[in-house]
Amino acid sequence: MPTSPSESTPCAGATPADLAVVGAGPAGLAAAVTAARLGLRVTLLDTADRPGGQYYRRPAAALGAERPEALHHDWRAFATREAALRAHERSGRVTYLPRHHVWTVVPDGTSGAWTLHAVAGHAPDETRETVRARAVLLATGAYERQLPFPGWTLPGVVGAGGAQAMLKDGLVLPGRRVVVAGSGPLLLAVAGSLAAAGATVPAVLEAASYTAYAPQAPALLRNPAKLAEGATYGGALLRHGIRLFTRHAVTEAHGTHRVEAVTVARLDKDWRPLPGTARRIPCDALAVGHGLVPQLELATGLGCATRTDPDGTVALELDAAQRTSVPGVWSAGETGGIGGARLALTEGEIAAHAIAGRPVPAALVRRRARLRAFAGAMAAAHRPGSGWTGWLREETDVCRCEEVPAGRIREAVEELGARDARTVKLLTRAGMGWCQGRMCGPAVAALSGGEPAPDRRPLSCPVPLRHLAALPPAEAAAPTGTAPQAPTPPGA
Repeated sequence: MPTSPSESTPCAGATPADLAVVGAGPAGLAAAVTAARLGLRVTLLDTADRPGGQYYRRPAAALGAERPEALHHDWRAFATREAALRAHERSGRVTYLPRHHVWTVVPDGTSGAWTLHAVAGHAPDETRETVRARAVLLATGAYERQLPFPGWTLPGVVGAGGAQAMLKDGLVLPGRRVVVAGSGPLLLAVAGSLAAAGATVPAVLEAASYTAYAPQAPALLRNPAKLAEGATYGGALLRHGIRLFTRHAVTEAHGTHRVEAVTVARLDKDWRPLPGTARRIPCDALAVGHGLVPQLELATGLGCATRTDPDGTVALELDAAQRTSVPGVWSAGETGGIGGARLALTEGEIAAHAIAGRPVPAALVRRRARLRAFAGAMAAAHRPGSGWTGWLREETDVCRCEEVPAGRIREAVEELGARDARTVKLLTRAGMGWCQGRMCGPAVAALSGGEPAPDRRPLSCPVPLRHLAALPPAEAAAPTGTAPQAPTPPGA
């Protein structure tokens, strides 16, 4: 029984949607509007208040931003799809459900459909909602990869993507003098955005070297638009007088109540700090990140096969039609490997054609191949070197939620026999906190000496117990990873 009149349970007689899309970022938005155009009835669920995902964040209307598009690259690609979404909403072809966080997807072996359970709204007034669909597309995006260092828990130390989100979403800066550090092309975009908004950026510190792109020259030359985009970011650094240092990293942040300075050092090819190269840079904020990690909780909970990408992250194994290994489940965007918004838009459109049983336009296939090749080159060039763990002192917290220091993790490996991140978690509680390993997972895996491996969880986010208690008995007992019969595409 529902716990309140506003909370719903799936109705056995309700007609399922043709497609449920989880995530309204570039991939999910493109998939939803393309599928609707091809005749499918689509339900689009997203945790945010508005479509766009992390990439196309924009200020709340109450802030009165006159040109939110000024904070974005390729805004038109989003604006046209958002307009199409609203048109399909009005026609009844798309049901758009913002503020819906899907926490599990359950197969229905008798009907060949899926039931998606979501927490809707915000605490303490969130409700339990369910959606049924014949097919599911997961477009859950990614989150930032963080590599800890002494002082990284000081106020004023934020993720590079987090600093950009603060600017896009709230029109606020993390500080007035902001060092940008880490690895990956996001750093250039963040530094340019912060400087354009009025911050002083004394340095951008890239731990990798751009010479690592040299073996990938064919992939680069096939993507002139990407090269032009990089040149645009480089031009922004020149205009604002921002110095770019490759093979450099922040190895310590200093401050009493918030960050006041950072120590930077030159790195060798394995990311080990070179003796005698350390120096301090005064700042009141540090924006740091080492690329992105695909967000796979829903997919791995269903048993979808994964692989390790060139950047060391775990991504979904997908076929040419964007299908996962579980029949009836597709995926697009960063879940299949970090590749950026343009690739996500392309993959969303390809998946929609496949789900609708329509031929995939050859131009989309060629574009995906070209962009995916560039993504592979980017991933290989910015993969963290193994020497970064030398930045850590024994007392440096690696798991912030549970306050587990590096020394305790090393003790679990060297003295207690742990050989993988899961065993380290059981011995130290690293990864058992509120973020469930999103912040510390890559670091714990590196310190344990094992390869990164996806966790398989029945819940992808915190869920009130009353929502679990209200589940029908059959669904409460349904094992994850058991797929229904593959659905017949609505357009077949």
